[in-house]
Amino acid sequence: MKPQTSYWSATNTPLYSFIFTLPLLLVYEVGLFAISSSDLPLLRNGADVLMRQILEMFGIFGTYGFGGTFLIGFIIAFLRQKKELEATQISGEYLLTMLFESIGWAFVLTIIMLRAPEYLMITKDEKLLQQVVLAIGAGIYEEFVFRVILITGFAYLLGLIFQWTSIGKNIGSIVLAAALFSAFHFVGPYGEDPSTYLFLIRFLAGVFLGVVYIFRGFGIAAYTHTIYDLFVLIKFTTSS
Repeated sequence: MKPQTSYWSATNTPLYSFIFTLPLLLVYEVGLFAISSSDLPLLRNGADVLMRQILEMFGIFGTYGFGGTFLIGFIIAFLRQKKELEATQISGEYLLTMLFESIGWAFVLTIIMLRAPEYLMITKDEKLLQQVVLAIGAGIYEEFVFRVILITGFAYLLGLIFQWTSIGKNIGSIVLAAALFSAFHFVGPYGEDPSTYLFLIRFLAGVFLGVVYIFRGFGIAAYTHTIYDLFVLIKFTTSS
């Protein structure tokens, strides 16, 4: 019988990230269908703007097309890991522990952002359902774009151009991705007015989430981001 892989190495794999993040994606898609079409534009964020523009180049338009394309990508990635799935015993205990770990990282991020916790997520609309869906969407899409795609891409380019070591590539890619993560909160018709203070606040959060992604994978980074945003919503609703 094959010995069970340790929690830290097993859960830092694409397979566990896929299984762990899938419920979050499904809840987000269900939330979109529960929202009226006139309210959907309010869910735009930096990653949303970037991904929509890329998809529109290939003739894919609309919020549902965006989410559906991402879900199809998830399924393709899952099928490509079919052999690994057959050879690996998925531990429900590990998945539950990943949830509690994500809550822990979200608490740490909340402490870091204690003086300005509301500034990581743009909340233009006062309807609770829209804000919950926005929080979930930000956790999934922003982490996928600014951590998975950009950190991986920047690390490759830094290694190719400057021949940096693994540590140098990780640090450089985290910093560059965090800068773009912060800047994209000011992009688009629903973005905020440029502000050095807000940029630095979100840059710090981007660095933290980048470190979580490097050491713990996409799934935990996505849940950490989502849970943090939900903490912010709880703060707003209980203080109003």
